[in-house]
Amino acid sequence: MSILLDEILGVDIGGTNIKIGKIINGKVLQKCKIPVNRDDLEQVTLDNLYKGLKDLMTDSVQAIGIGVPAVVDIESGTIFDVQNIPSWTNVALKNLVEEKFNVPVYINNDANCFAIGEKQFGKLREFKNCVALSLGTGMGMGIIIDEKLYNGVLCGAGEIGMVPYLDGILEHYTGSFFFEREYNSSALSLYNEALEGKENALKVFKEYGTHLAEAIKIILYMYAPEAIILGGSISNSFQFFEESLKTGLASFAYQKQIENLKIQTSDLVDSPILGAAALCL
Repeated sequence: MSILLDEILGVDIGGTNIKIGKIINGKVLQKCKIPVNRDDLEQVTLDNLYKGLKDLMTDSVQAIGIGVPAVVDIESGTIFDVQNIPSWTNVALKNLVEEKFNVPVYINNDANCFAIGEKQFGKLREFKNCVALSLGTGMGMGIIIDEKLYNGVLCGAGEIGMVPYLDGILEHYTGSFFFEREYNSSALSLYNEALEGKENALKVFKEYGTHLAEAIKIILYMYAPEAIILGGSISNSFQFFEESLKTGLASFAYQKQIENLKIQTSDLVDSPILGAAALCL
């Protein structure tokens, strides 16, 4: 498909909202948002998704891409155990949406969508081998190898957040869990305090950078990427943990690799929607 000619719907299924956008010429031109109630039955949430898609669907739409925070069987388009939507334990979403709207549907894990979206539309376009890290509630990772998204079995590749670390797992120290568990505060509150120059908040982000450095060292040993792009809400605070992150990487065994590594933050607007749409390209 050509991103210059085709109209695509991109869908980001989150725990609190389903966000849908119409992408034309690589840009999101129309959007809608549907609230998600975690207590709704499976069919209720499906009907809400259908309504949102119907609102943006036209005869010009060529395909639908959907990103979900879940394990995905790409070939069948079945999703399992969607985070924050307990009723979606085993949903043949691809078949259901294709039957409803009669266009091809592509589904993948949301972290993989972030990676392929950055590769197609964002800062990763110039790199052949790269990684996208989503720093939000947890830590998700998408992997690009030789220009292509690497999924693994059931889109399970890249679950670095589940690697054992200290008294828990990595994402306990690299996602919002860290700020809540260790400092009884949200990342956003501490970010606002850091903007005001408050010493405690600056200290917290400095510590956060040391933990993230440990995660990135593991990524470097496993994949040796040319670039790592950081997204998610915590990446907005990069200025406050960039220095401690780089200091933490000083103990990496292969410093020549560090010299050539690019670590950047995403500036892609509507990246979850664009990432889902990129599955169709």
